[in-house]
Amino acid sequence: MISTPAEELAETLVELADTMSGEYDLDGFLRLLVDRCVRLLEVPAAGVLVVDHGVVVSHEQLAPVLRHDVSPLLDCSRDGAPVVVPDLAAGSSWPAFADGAIGAGFAAVHVLPLCRRTETIGALALFRDAEGEANGRLAKALADLAAVAILQARALRRSEELAAQLQYALDRRVIIEQAKGVLAERHGLTTRAAFIALRTYARSNNTKVSALARAILDGDFDTGLLG
Repeated sequence: MISTPAEELAETLVELADTMSGEYDLDGFLRLLVDRCVRLLEVPAAGVLVVDHGVVVSHEQLAPVLRHDVSPLLDCSRDGAPVVVPDLAAGSSWPAFADGAIGAGFAAVHVLPLCRRTETIGALALFRDAEGEANGRLAKALADLAAVAILQARALRRSEELAAQLQYALDRRVIIEQAKGVLAERHGLTTRAAFIALRTYARSNNTKVSALARAILDGDFDTGLLG
């Protein structure tokens, strides 16, 4: 059964959301995005630039074109404003980019920012083999969705990394506290004196306090060496 445009758009939105809801796979997400842009927007090729990630294209001949140091994608990413070049042969601010795109068989390009509120992280380029513009409203919707998905995935990843760091720090703190208790009981020390002994020995022997504490708890260290 052939899907209607609305059904195909809905399926695309679900696919894109699903790609970023599991393990963070930005490259896979961007490849799906350019593929679906070609299908939904009926353009022969699309490419996307994420500033701190690189470029992904649906047409391999465009890869070097999108990597030019001077291009509408970089300008769009910097300024957060769409760039429309309905006729690349008519001249532009990016001659090397234009020549490369024309050489690859394209006549026009429409570039949209990947942005959310005031944050712009890249640009989506839609290429045409004839003069004109792409479907701007639908293209903007896809670019906005991509930006939101990428930023949310990054925020979630940062949150998970922070939680892991905090848990690691807490685990080390617990181990050290337990080792202090062992030392205090065995050698009649205050917990402060026990910690000073741990820290002094660790520094003198170029080891971490947490590693020394773990060795004490595991029975792998003679606590008599601390005093």
